[in-house]
Order: sequence, then structure tokens, then C-alpha cells
Amino acid sequence: MSDVPVANIRNFVILGHSGTGKTTLTDALAFKLGLNDRLGLVSNGSSLSDTCEEEKTRKISIFANSFMGEYALDGETFRLVFTDAPGFMDFYGQVLGAIRAADFALITVDAVAGVQVGTRRAWKACKDCNMPAVGFVVTGLDKDNANFEKVLTSIRETFGMNCAPVTAPLSPTSVINLLDAKELPPHLEVFHQSLAESAAETDEALMEKYFAEGTLSPEETRKGLHLGIDAGSVHPIYSVMSLKDIGVNELISSICRLLPAPGEREFKDNAGNIIKADPNGPLIAQVFRTSSDPFIGQLNYVRILSGTMTPGMSIQNNSTDTKETVSGMVQVLGKKQVAIAKAVPGDIVAVPKFKSVKTGHTLASGFAGKLPDIEFPQPVFFMALAAKTQADEDKLSTAIHRILDADPTMHYEKNTETKEVVLKGLGDVHIDVTVNLMRSQSHVNVELSTPKVPYRETVTAMGEGHYRHKKQSGGRGQFGEVYLRVYPRREGETGEWFMNKTVGGSIPGNFIPAILKGVNEGMLAGSVAGYPVQGINMEVYDGAFHDVDSSEIAFKIAGRGALRDAMTKARPVLLEPIMKLQITIPETFMGAISGDMPHKRGRVLGMEVNENIQIITAEVPMAELFKYAAELRSITGGQGSFVMTFDRYDVVPANVAQKIIAEAAKHRVEDAEE
Repeated sequence: MSDVPVANIRNFVILGHSGTGKTTLTDALAFKLGLNDRLGLVSNGSSLSDTCEEEKTRKISIFANSFMGEYALDGETFRLVFTDAPGFMDFYGQVLGAIRAADFALITVDAVAGVQVGTRRAWKACKDCNMPAVGFVVTGLDKDNANFEKVLTSIRETFGMNCAPVTAPLSPTSVINLLDAKELPPHLEVFHQSLAESAAETDEALMEKYFAEGTLSPEETRKGLHLGIDAGSVHPIYSVMSLKDIGVNELISSICRLLPAPGEREFKDNAGNIIKADPNGPLIAQVFRTSSDPFIGQLNYVRILSGTMTPGMSIQNNSTDTKETVSGMVQVLGKKQVAIAKAVPGDIVAVPKFKSVKTGHTLASGFAGKLPDIEFPQPVFFMALAAKTQADEDKLSTAIHRILDADPTMHYEKNTETKEVVLKGLGDVHIDVTVNLMRSQSHVNVELSTPKVPYRETVTAMGEGHYRHKKQSGGRGQFGEVYLRVYPRREGETGEWFMNKTVGGSIPGNFIPAILKGVNEGMLAGSVAGYPVQGINMEVYDGAFHDVDSSEIAFKIAGRGALRDAMTKARPVLLEPIMKLQITIPETFMGAISGDMPHKRGRVLGMEVNENIQIITAEVPMAELFKYAAELRSITGGQGSFVMTFDRYDVVPANVAQKIIAEAAKHRVEDAEE
């Protein structure tokens, strides 16, 4: 890499709906910039971006891959730093990391399909991440039924009339830059005029000239458009036919001339201080992606915001307050790694062999602050995980933590209630890819199953219980007798749930803690189906003791037995976790999704419209949702998404509870036989 002024660096992320040509565009850019000696193709597995076997097999991007190349324009050298982000919802965490590392975004839109859910999702992600500079790239213009005007109308109807074509198809085999063209056909002249209008609106002097002369020079139009794009008041639209190398040069030229340089997107630290993109300033950088390379181990992909990073320098991980050394810096080009000698603001480099660096960490030198964490989505798809053999079991923990270090959206839980290891991700494909990566990276084979639901038990009435523990087998015996009552605890009730109401010394005070221990043990497995008990109040009101034979263990056993007896008389019920869902879908699928809710014992709470997308709020039992990500994708053809959060525990309907109780009884018998 040559020394390029920071003002001539363009760092952008390529986003869009899955299948709209993001990776194909990335390969076309890489080929044009000389990063590859041939045009990589997703179809035959030669893409420079999709290089892991999972990506080649599935023909989708799984990881965000970044590239840097140089381009000569008008006697100047520009550096393009660009990241191909996945379009598949299961890998949305990679998208958010890539947006954090970029200064502007280009969203691909298919010329046949038009604006899709993934298009809107990409737009919203940019807005949520405070990235104002967003443009669109219309792809697939060489397909049958492609219609540029129709797609343009769709983009403007969805995202506003300030979406302005900068390049447009002149014919099925050519694309023209509307700013530089001397003559245009009438149907494109209107676009040229709209560019001048958009540019004029960004600056008072330009507005006065436009009103006076009715036009602007190409240089003045570029100046105004640059201001508008940077502020988010203008969104450029480009046209490319990537596989035919049509419109790619025009796109690159416009990126160099119009799109923002590092420092124009405002980055702040946690204290609200603006970070200047100064190569001579303090080093401030952030890790936006972590990967596991089979040859050199962990690689951390780092975006430089300020200062200069060089191999051998000592830096501070401000997120963990630990020292690190930059052992080297590389650009990953497929299976090749090209050494980088220096990284300045706007650059993205992969750094190996850090000791304790993870995604989101702030790396610095001469700077004590921290950058905001990257807010990743919570899991929505759960699967229980079990090693196939003892050899797999021995390696399982290491394999899982290797995955978790590289993927902040993958969660792992050892559920003490259900005695299961649960893998939590953003969808069935996410889980499936993770299992395959564990097999290929760590040689661990696992089996997946639907997780058990962490049910609870409670009571709906008052019940009194009694238990006498008496045991005599020679020598000192055991004796303890407890009477207690249980009743429901009101929602929001505070104060003690376990009360000693004994009088007259029927049970000495020193044995009350032992009864509480027994009760706590008993609450781990209730009387309905052996699930933990919650939401009860308890009063110990009577009992008996023996001067010699009474002991803590005797009263502990008696307390546990009395609780069990009381619960059976207090109309016990089974509780299940209820989740609150926000389901985002196109309006077309409203009926299908709403109609599906009763089949899941769910209830629709409300609906709203946001940018032509329907958002359904519903509540559904967790037991019905373990595979909902896959079901929703099937219903909506991949156009739906959802987030869910735990809401409360609620009573399981009697017909469902009978099946759960019967299944629990069956397992108890099987465990006893073993």
C-alpha cells in the first residue's frame, strides 16, 4: 500500500437483501482494483469474499469480509476500503460490526425484485447506527424483466424523493454518469436536473446560482451532492452490471469524488468526545470482527479511527486495561494474507496473536477513553447440544468458547434446571453453521435436540401440610414434626415469604433455619411434575420436637415433607415462560402470521406500520418458539424477522399440562430404573 492522504480514503460497507448481488459487486470491485487476477464468482466458489466451505456450499455470505485497494483518478490515488456484509438475517451481528467500521453504506437493490425486507433492514441498521451517508446500487440490470425506472420509484417511495440517480443504464450494455454526460436522452435528462436541484438545496450560494441560471456546473453539483450525502439529505443511486463489468468504473469514480472521507462520519467516545481522523493523533481503533484462522489462530479485524498503527508497536486494550503488542497486520484476500506496513484513519487491518482482545474492544495509544460497545441482537433460536462421544465431550468446552470468541451473537448456557447445554443463536442456519464450524475447526461432533422448557410450579389456593419424621434404629433416633401452610404470593408483594408463626415453643427457634433449608430443597422439585416452585408464601405454625432425638437433619426432612403435603392441597398448577415478540413482516403476510398465532397458543397484542412494514406485537409460550425463526422464514419467504424477550410466567392450560406431567412422570420412572 502506498501513502494515501486520509482525505483520499473511502471506507464503505456493502449491505442489502440476501441474493441482491453484494458479494458479486465486491468481487467486481476487487478485480477492478487489482486484488484478484480474475473475477471471482459465487456460483463456482471462486469468490474472493465467500471463501469458507460453509459460504461456498450455501452460496451465501456468513462473515463480513473487508478489502483495501487503490484507484487512480484525475492524477490522484484513492484508497477504497470496503466490507461485504451478509444479507441473511441469521448473521446480522456481522452486519452491525461492519457498519460500525465504515463511513458510509451502499445498499444493493435487485432490478427485478426491487425494495425488499432486507433493503429496509439495512437502511434501518444504518440509521440506528447513526450513519447518515447511505446510497443504493441497482444490480441485475441485465436480467430479464429488469426495470430501472420501476426500481427507482420503489426506492423513492420507500426512502424518500431525495434518493437521486448518479449513474443510470443508457442501454442493456452501458451505464452513463449523469454528472459528466454532455448529452442525455429525454428520459435521463430529468434525472440530471434532479441532481442539480438536490445539490443546490445543500448550500445557500449554490441555491442562489441555481435560481439565477437554472443550472449548476458539474463541479458545483459535485460539491453540493457531497455536502448532501455527508449530511444524509441526499442518497445517491448507482447502476451496475457487475458480471459484465458495466458501471463499475463509474461507481468507483463517483465514490472517490462524492462520498465522505474518514472524519466526516462523526465517531464519539463514551464521554461524547468527537474523534478526529488525524493520522498524527493518538491511536484509537476498534475491533469490529473476530475470526479463527486455521493457520495463525485468532484474527481481530480493526478499524483505525485516529492515529497510525504499525507492526511492533505496544498498545493498550482500554476495554480490559491490558497491554497488547501489534505482532503484525495483514489484509486477508481469500486464502492469501498480504502484510500491511501501516494503517491510518479509515483503514481496516486484521491483526493476529492478540492475547485478550475481542469484538468491540477499544485499542489505543495515548488515549484513555473507550468507544461505545457494538449492540448485538439477542438470540431467538435455541437448541440443546450434546457431544456424540466422550472424546467429543472432552473437547466440547474449548470448541464452544472458540466459537463464542468469534461470534458475539451466539450464546451458550448450561441450564441447571433442565441439565442441558443450550446453544442460542439468531436462527436455525446460524446454529447449523456453528455446529459445522465446530466440526471443521475443532473436530467436535455434537447432536442437537429441542431444549426442555424450564417450567415452574405454584399454588392457587391455601393448603396445610404436615409431616412427622421419626426414625429409630438403635442409639439416638431422629424426630421432627412440622405443620405449615402455603398460599399464593401476590404479584409485586414484598417482604418475607417464609414466616415462623409457631407459639408456645412447639418448635425451638434453633430448628427453624433447618426447616427453611428443607423447604428450599423441596421447592427445587414441586408436587406437580417435579419443577421448581415459585410465587408462594409459607407459614410454619405448629410442630413437635424431642429433647434427645430432634436434630437439624430431622427438621430439614420434616420441612421438606410438610411442603410437599401442603402443595398437593393448595391446588398446584404448572407455569410456563411467556415471551413477548416483535415480528417485522411485509403487509402481505399479515393474515398468515396473525392466523398462525392461535396455533402457537399465542395472542396478538397490537400492530403498527413503520416505513411500509408491519410490526406485530404478540405474546407466545416459549415452548412454541424454539424453531419459530425457521417457521417464520418459511411463511414469509425469508422476508420476516423477529425479536423476543422474556415477559412472565403464566399458568399452562390443563390439556397441555396433562401431557407435560405425564412426560415428567415417564422420565422419573426411567431415571429410577437406571
